[in-house]
Amino acid sequence: MIALVGRPNVGKSTLFNRLVSRRTAIVEDVPGVTRDRNYSDASWEGRAVSVVDTGGFEPVRSQGHGEGRPLMQRVQEQAQLAVDEAAAVILVVDGREGLTEVDRALAHLLRRSGKPLYVAANKMDSEASERRAPLADFHALGFGEVHSVSAEHGRGTAELIDAIIAALGLPRGDSEPEPEAEPFPELDPDADIDLDADDAEDARVHGPRLEGDIRLAIIGRPNVGKSTIVNSLLGKERLVVSEVAGTTRDSIDSLVEHGGQRFVVTDTAGIRRKRSIAQKVEAFSVVRAMRSIDRAEVVACLLDAGEAGVDQDARILGLVADKVRAFMVVVNKWDLAEKEGATRAWYRDELHKRLPFVAYAPMLFTSAAKGQGVQKVLTTAARLSAQFRARFPTPALNDLIENIQKDHPAPLAHGRPVRLYYAAQVGYAPPTFVIQCSRPESIGDTYRRFVENRVREAFGLEVPMRLIFKERKRKPRGGR
Repeated sequence: MIALVGRPNVGKSTLFNRLVSRRTAIVEDVPGVTRDRNYSDASWEGRAVSVVDTGGFEPVRSQGHGEGRPLMQRVQEQAQLAVDEAAAVILVVDGREGLTEVDRALAHLLRRSGKPLYVAANKMDSEASERRAPLADFHALGFGEVHSVSAEHGRGTAELIDAIIAALGLPRGDSEPEPEAEPFPELDPDADIDLDADDAEDARVHGPRLEGDIRLAIIGRPNVGKSTIVNSLLGKERLVVSEVAGTTRDSIDSLVEHGGQRFVVTDTAGIRRKRSIAQKVEAFSVVRAMRSIDRAEVVACLLDAGEAGVDQDARILGLVADKVRAFMVVVNKWDLAEKEGATRAWYRDELHKRLPFVAYAPMLFTSAAKGQGVQKVLTTAARLSAQFRARFPTPALNDLIENIQKDHPAPLAHGRPVRLYYAAQVGYAPPTFVIQCSRPESIGDTYRRFVENRVREAFGLEVPMRLIFKERKRKPRGGR
């Protein structure tokens, strides 16, 4: 692991993005954008490395006071933890500005770590800028060679990593990553679909061990406890937690193992309404949170027990439903609501009245600050992931369709009956079913919801699903 440390606005996040070869960290010309440790794995000529970006370190003013001081102290604690975990540390400085007192103080603190230290004099975009820069000053830090780099343009970054890898003697990795399981092809409702494929897998799925990591995104409004719940899952202070709304700006991935299953848990920035996004950097954060939902298999939407079901909660949950992701509703700070006399049954009923479209999703009650009920988030995520990718046997589906037809046939269409003939699963993630029928255009939303609810009841489904009603094509007989 290689840690990037430096005072604010010297280009650590830009260098981080350059080293991991993708735009992972938010980059903006505003000091203090990065607050949490941001990790990413990379491969460098066959060597596996992890790079960690940290918040801007200001050791000279660390003893000061002021409104933002407690948060800044926590940011600096996160940077110190990154240094403790790292095999090598890169002190990133502004080469054009020259050596500052903050750089000196930070270098003094880094020497105590006993880790291999490197100086990256950033913003050296050309040889001309390098000749004009006071680089000789940085040699006085006693870190050995000063590497002139341009994180923006990639100049000198390869030589910097080569020097670190050579000093650490990292072995070349030979293992290749396992290929992902091949998904169903994208479904075309108008295409002819073979509905006679045999599928004998067990229909009821309640959380068997899955192959591969489960991607779980933690989303919600600002200050509902997302970072606190991730820290509780990890069992350590991995993320900055503060009472200041909007503390998390990047989407941060963490690896957690629970019950023999690995999870990639993503803490995201709080999602606000557009008119509430005052700063450009916060807009970037919200976009990053949206992308985290796209990458996730399961989403945990946190609500504040004291003010759940507000308009913004409905918008966020609607967004997850539109993206057709498996999700759970996590009512956080439940210990405070219980003190006020709230019960889970009452709360569940009230929330379903306000947000009826989430009725099928599991609802958990947690206190992230106390660690109560938090592990159920991972257990539930494993169950939802299994359901999201489950395959259901065709005979069981058709028995269900036959019973639905007997118990509650579809309404007549212009005086003529609508019949359901045959059903089969044609896709997963989400589970997708095609039902062959007569007059599919006459099946209204009410009957669609009825059939969907019967499928959920029969197979214990708590995830989004797709139902496609398709007209059965009759084959001509003889010459007719």
